[in-house]
Amino acid sequence: MGKMRTQSAPWRAAAVLASVLLVGGVAACGNSDTGGGGSKDDGKITMGFSQVGAESGWRTANTTSIKESAAAAGIELKFDDAQQKQENQIKAIRNYIQQKVDVIAFSPVVESGWDTVLKEAKDAGIPVILTDRSVDSADKTLYKTFLGSDFVKEGRLAGEWLVEQKKSASGPVNIVELQGNTGAAPANDRKKGFGEAIAANPNLKIIASQPGDFTRAGGKQVMEQFLKAYPKIDVLFAHNDDMGLGALEAITAAGKTPGKDITIITVDAVKDGMQALADGKFNFIAECSPLLGPQLMDLAKKVHEGQEVPARIETEETTFTTEQAKEALPNRKY
Repeated sequence: MGKMRTQSAPWRAAAVLASVLLVGGVAACGNSDTGGGGSKDDGKITMGFSQVGAESGWRTANTTSIKESAAAAGIELKFDDAQQKQENQIKAIRNYIQQKVDVIAFSPVVESGWDTVLKEAKDAGIPVILTDRSVDSADKTLYKTFLGSDFVKEGRLAGEWLVEQKKSASGPVNIVELQGNTGAAPANDRKKGFGEAIAANPNLKIIASQPGDFTRAGGKQVMEQFLKAYPKIDVLFAHNDDMGLGALEAITAAGKTPGKDITIITVDAVKDGMQALADGKFNFIAECSPLLGPQLMDLAKKVHEGQEVPARIETEETTFTTEQAKEALPNRKY
């Protein structure tokens, strides 16, 4: 009997090994099938979000809104800062696809060049939401919706205010323009809207227009160049508050009074910009709200559940004069 037990031991070991491999094989198949979007099957939505960068006070407030809203909504957020580079965003999106997140959201650095990576997300069954900035893809099925501002409208509101202010001007009104990043949706659209609006008065002329990259440093540097090149500047239109704030330094250093010698119009209405407006250094701001987080998380839940959502969802925004800025500042959240 002892001999028989000795001979059966290897057989028993092999049987145990086979059962372990069988269980392991089933478990491995189960793991590989939990995809289709969704990194783990615990009922929690996972969102991959690629942010443009941290170029301005607006962007910082936008990032804070997204992170706080994700936590409040119980959504697991995988966050990436692209540092103003499209290649970083494409890499982040591909990482999110590999991680099988449930939803991908991002604010595109530029409008063009997204079709390939968006198709990869679509093929992986992961819905994409564009926030703040849109893309120029002809195939609108590559993303579920766009959440953000009407940048053309912002530029138009800025231009319409200027037309009203300068309606009695008998001679040329020289305007310089600080653009955002070259190729970025807000830069393209704000320029377009502003240009269309001021066309109503042939005296209003844009004599120079250059990118300041949405940063204070960029705004200061370009405004210094404008002031050296053009002895008579009547109006500055800056595509965001931060460039306008940088331009203030250059204007003051040149011995001019911002808001009086040069009329300053900006877009965003972040706290520092609103303070400059309340102080009379800026003259008009068209608002662009960064607080997109709550709406984004609501959309993420809807698209994850397969619900239909509008192709475009615009944020509610307004404009501010100096007096309106003074009233709004005490309760400003960003």
